[in-house]
Amino acid sequence: MYYLLYAFFYLVSLLPMRILYIFSDAMFIVVYYLTGYRKKVVSDNLKNAFPDKAIAERVQIEKQFFRNMIDSFVETLKLLSASPKFLQRRVTANWEILEPFQQNKRSCQLHLGHTFNWEWGHHVLQMNTGFQVLVVYGPLTNKAFERLLLKIRTKFGTAFIPASDMKASISKYSNTQYLLGLVADQSPGKPAQSYWLNFLNQPTGFISGPEKAARNLNLPVLFAAIHKTRRGYYHAELSVATWHPDQLNEGELTSKYVQFLETAIHKQPENWLWSHRRWKRPYKSEYRTQWIGSGNPPA
Repeated sequence: MYYLLYAFFYLVSLLPMRILYIFSDAMFIVVYYLTGYRKKVVSDNLKNAFPDKAIAERVQIEKQFFRNMIDSFVETLKLLSASPKFLQRRVTANWEILEPFQQNKRSCQLHLGHTFNWEWGHHVLQMNTGFQVLVVYGPLTNKAFERLLLKIRTKFGTAFIPASDMKASISKYSNTQYLLGLVADQSPGKPAQSYWLNFLNQPTGFISGPEKAARNLNLPVLFAAIHKTRRGYYHAELSVATWHPDQLNEGELTSKYVQFLETAIHKQPENWLWSHRRWKRPYKSEYRTQWIGSGNPPA
């Protein structure tokens, strides 16, 4: 099964981007108008996040989000045959911000959100730095697709670490200068052990692991936001959060990240993954000891 998938998608990836985007436009019509894939989830998320926006404006964001999501899918397939030169033309960033950390031989954490196209982004990050880029991910249940996606994701040297075996996997790189990428905006699996604060107009849980690991190991932390400059072209904005997370108060690093992420989303709301069931675990009063947001926690 894997070899059939690989052969088919590799041939598809050889097509020029202008042809792939024609397929993407056709898929948008099917997904948005015919199947309605997670359309209600997206609509509800946008309504809760932006209650002050007019309905027409939210619908416009919704449609553009679906276009971006499907573009991201065909762009990910393109990675099977894409060259480094192809990607370097299409993804830019202020890479120079990483140089002091490399010169000081410091491994780092990089916190980012589900903004398109993170699949292209980590490859170009690996190409433009001296770090070994590590990315934590959740494995797929379908073994053939899991194998295919790992082949795509590790093509240019990025190492992917399963979240279920994160501690043991990272220990293999203890003598390597690494940059650990953490997509830190997923819905927490253990809400009672998560940090809680207001995010996009509603109480939201954030996993505490990235902050706690950074503080325990005193790893410098950077934030990244990816913006779509035009179709098929992206710019990543890197920002230094802290050189010394062990000097921050508990919850302070997560609060900084949430503010950074929310600013990026407001700048380009159609580029964030609204189809994710981000708020499937609502806030409960027993989580009040985990509240790190400003003001008092909700009743």
